[in-house]
Amino acid sequence: MTLFEELKWRGLVKDLAGDDIEDKINSGNITFYWGTDPTADSLHLGHYSSLVTAKRLAKAGHHPILLVGGATGLIGDPRPTAERDIIDKDVLNKNLLGIQKQVDAIFDGKAEIVNNYDWFKGYEFLDFLRDIGKYINVNYMLNKDIIRRRLDTGITYAEFSYTLIQGYDFLKLFLDKNCILQAEGSDQWGNITTGIDLIRKITGKEAYGFTMPLVLDKYGNKFGKSEGNALWLDKNKTSSYKLYQYLVNVDDSMVIDYLKIFTFLSKEEIEELEVKNKEHPEEREAHKALAREIITDLHGKDEYEKALNLSNVLFTEEFNNLSGSDVEEIFEGNEIKNITSSNIVDLVIEIGAASSKREAREFISGNAIKVNGNKINDLDYSLNDNDYIDGSYVIVKRGKKNYYVGKKN
Repeated sequence: MTLFEELKWRGLVKDLAGDDIEDKINSGNITFYWGTDPTADSLHLGHYSSLVTAKRLAKAGHHPILLVGGATGLIGDPRPTAERDIIDKDVLNKNLLGIQKQVDAIFDGKAEIVNNYDWFKGYEFLDFLRDIGKYINVNYMLNKDIIRRRLDTGITYAEFSYTLIQGYDFLKLFLDKNCILQAEGSDQWGNITTGIDLIRKITGKEAYGFTMPLVLDKYGNKFGKSEGNALWLDKNKTSSYKLYQYLVNVDDSMVIDYLKIFTFLSKEEIEELEVKNKEHPEEREAHKALAREIITDLHGKDEYEKALNLSNVLFTEEFNNLSGSDVEEIFEGNEIKNITSSNIVDLVIEIGAASSKREAREFISGNAIKVNGNKINDLDYSLNDNDYIDGSYVIVKRGKKNYYVGKKN
């Protein structure tokens, strides 16, 4: 199976530009680029799907250039519905540094990283219009899908010009670095073709482009911050544990597609997992493989093993070796209540597991209460220093599924 055939099998090819692009991709020796704007201080899982494809091309011998848009980020790529808010320059520069660091880590320091502000900062506006704007017809720009969809609601000249600015990025990299291919998500197709047209009109030479389908969740939503479901690549924003929980719980109908898109597992390995997913879905082997591969690639083996161990804690109920940060990570979304009571009856009420002393006594006497994984049925029991996780935290479980977390002042 050639590289291009593998990309198609993985569902990573949507739009293509260039008659012999398949041969170029299979050749293993071209320079290509992928770009993003620093609209946040971290990339998210939607970006990662494209970065994995770029990494695939790099593993096949192509030279990757990763562009972080310090210039285009000042303008903002047109959204389908409304104008983007302008990002403060200091915030944008902070975001840019964070993203550069992430991209460098994902590519193990082997990708060339560029910032388009470096070639725009001294480019006079009139010179840009004469050198570049002269080659692109306004009617051509109006026919771009993302622009056409904004005409009814309105689009500013700044965002209208975005496709011309990104097109120049491609031309600049083509001239300076012999970059002949741009690979992006399918929402960037219009910008890619603008660059290809500029290259052809100005140099008389051919450039190439391909897009990948946008990765969607089971509800048809993108993995993006504007969708409200961002899974950040920064482990301080989305912990490895939280990412693990999301991945092992993805819909069964999506997991094989995600394995193809997000991992470097072979066709044979993925097809074996597909069989297991159909025959024994309850074992979730495909889901676990997805979590293992993504977290290990992003954060390393130790972070994956930590996420796995934290995930197993709820099944083993071995809470005592956790740190306070582990407790807060596992029970993110649960209210962590300040507690002062040591008596078990009072504690159960204070932590929210019962609404009255009568109810608390019934739960305790009925063997329905566990503290840090240990069943407590003695109504006179009082917590001692050894009962607090990391000296402060208490986890009360009522019944099979209800957890309550307290922290001693």
